[in-house]
Amino acid sequence: QVQLVESGGGLVQPGGSLRLSCAASGFIFSTYSMRWFRQAPGKERELVAAITSDSRPVYVDSVKGRFTISRDNAKNTMYLQMNSLKPEDTAVYFCNAFRFNAPEYWGQGTQVTVSS
Repeated sequence: QVQLVESGGGLVQPGGSLRLSCAASGFIFSTYSMRWFRQAPGKERELVAAITSDSRPVYVDSVKGRFTISRDNAKNTMYLQMNSLKPEDTAVYFCNAFRFNAPEYWGQGTQVTVSS
């Protein structure tokens, strides 16, 4: 049974930091590219960052220099270190597993709220 379980969300003040985790099971994690998406209320889900199976990261412009995506294939876990958080980062954050010509998997999401 495939599972992606996000954790680490919460309420943080502007300028603060959070570290999200995505624990994977039920598929060969090391062969998948992994991605973080987010969805704010009333908005479409958007890609935040991605990391290839060989750990090459990609970021959208709005988070470059503030967020760091990483993975630990030995632990089947992906991370998103979020620094200098802004109110516009408030959203539900989802992890996603993607591989060409294979099923795509989603987690249930974790809420991140940036507010004073």
